[in-house]
Amino acid sequence: MYRSKSCGELRLANAGEGVTLAGWVQRTRKMGGMTFVDLRDRYGITQLVFNESNDAELCARANKLGREFCIQASGTVSERQSKNPNMPTGDIEIIVKELNILSPSATPPFTIEDNTDGGDDLRMKYRYLDLRRPSVRQNLELRHRMTILIRNFLDSRDFIEVETPILVGSTPEGARDFVVPSRMNPGQFYALPQSPQTLKQLLMVSGFDRYFQIAKCFRDEDLRADRQPEFTQIDCEMSFVEQEDVIEVFEGLARHLFKEVRGVELPEKLQQMTWHDAMRLYGSDKPDLRFGMTFVELMDELKGTSDFAVFNDAAYIGGICAPGCADYSRKQLDQLTNFVKSQQVGAKGLVYIKVNADGTIKSSIDKFFTAEQLHKVADKMDAKPGDLILILSGDNANKTRVQLCSLRLEMGEQLGLRDKNKFECLWIVDFPLFEWSDEEQRLMATHHPFTMPNPDDIPLLEEHPERVRAKAYDFVCNGIEVGGGSLRIHDSELQEKMFGILGFTQERAEAQFGFLMNAFKYGAPPHGGLAFGLDRFVSIMAGLDSIRDCIAFPKNNSGRDVMLDAPSSLEPGQLEELFLKIDEERVNATK
Repeated sequence: MYRSKSCGELRLANAGEGVTLAGWVQRTRKMGGMTFVDLRDRYGITQLVFNESNDAELCARANKLGREFCIQASGTVSERQSKNPNMPTGDIEIIVKELNILSPSATPPFTIEDNTDGGDDLRMKYRYLDLRRPSVRQNLELRHRMTILIRNFLDSRDFIEVETPILVGSTPEGARDFVVPSRMNPGQFYALPQSPQTLKQLLMVSGFDRYFQIAKCFRDEDLRADRQPEFTQIDCEMSFVEQEDVIEVFEGLARHLFKEVRGVELPEKLQQMTWHDAMRLYGSDKPDLRFGMTFVELMDELKGTSDFAVFNDAAYIGGICAPGCADYSRKQLDQLTNFVKSQQVGAKGLVYIKVNADGTIKSSIDKFFTAEQLHKVADKMDAKPGDLILILSGDNANKTRVQLCSLRLEMGEQLGLRDKNKFECLWIVDFPLFEWSDEEQRLMATHHPFTMPNPDDIPLLEEHPERVRAKAYDFVCNGIEVGGGSLRIHDSELQEKMFGILGFTQERAEAQFGFLMNAFKYGAPPHGGLAFGLDRFVSIMAGLDSIRDCIAFPKNNSGRDVMLDAPSSLEPGQLEELFLKIDEERVNATK
């Protein structure tokens, strides 16, 4: 063995022991005839001491060590004269008697410290170095711990872990597939799974009853901070269940994780909010409940009650009340106006009403509304002296609510109300079964085409499918959709009707999902499931803004692995072997 102890385990009780450590040089310091080296491994940092008066040659070798040299050092554990209370090993040091350089290092492109000087792209290019930073390593250790907790929890509740294939058939409904050409089947393609959805349903038909998998999934879609082209799901399915049965199990899993990982006790029963209430009160199907500022509709108070055309032409007028913000300056209000008018939000403007400390009203629409009218708005908003009312309007109610949601979150951020150490979780239920796609000019499945309609709404499928609610549920924490699921259709006739509403021809439905429809003819049990995003769950627990730092080797915002330089071109021989030809003209046109 290259080491007898790790760099994080030695304490005063080990004083006098002979030990051998191995790791990487964090930093070196020369003080007179003494040289101090901080040696780091996965477990911590230990200070090494070289004394010129004891061994000049050894000390000279230590002085030549550079950052990130991989070394082995043997010596005696000694009590430090100048202790470091900020380090677990800060009471001891190693008086080195032998030093071996296992591997020298070039000068790293950025400092291997928690507060590094490396930018995102640079750190991702040298991700193997970035992973040496304790803050990044701790995220992966947290991820490991959570997966162990998850497996043990589900195992204790009779779930069985089953691996499903990575090479599957393409299902264009939903996000774009990553496709894989088949050399042995010329002109045909596999797809990488967006989810093991149909396969886990087949496991229920097979009688496995309770399945789970820590599953790799792939979606070829535009990226953002909480998305990657490949991601990991805690994927589950259960037979003979109703919606509340699934929610109870996975609410229990969430409660278990929060308690074990963060020491946080979630309520015994989490709140359930309908999709319509979430959109009405928060403009989002993943509302952040760490703070208030719920929406108040102001159509009766403001539409048609003055000559203000902006409100008179609106399909929706709504506001939020920002507590204690009546002292916002004109500059701050202009910044908020610019924020809502930005391309990111897309509103046409912002109206404010200040309820001053003395109870008087000051507003950007003073000349259109009387003081009495504005006081009525303040009363409707339950605004107190010192509060600031912010109002948006628009010709599309849902779109305006989404814009107001962005403003609400911005105010929560400015007021420090989005505490990463506070956790507010809930379930969103009663989603619409379908949503309209402007791009496709047809109804699309809000979740996926296998979601069970609410039995009370099945009669509406023929004439008013847009009014049908789904037996679907999303788990939301701090404004982030951690996961979701639904009860599944297990009746082949109902599934055929669902495909018909979604515009599938019978031939297309048979070609893509005939295997599932056929399976339903052999005694399919009622079943449902859920998938938590492991990456998102870990990032919430770690207090991260992005999922990238809890993934070992993530892609950048363009979906590229800058370390491996992937995706990349294939050799002509590989393309020929796969019966593929690149349209260079079209490729160049996209550059």
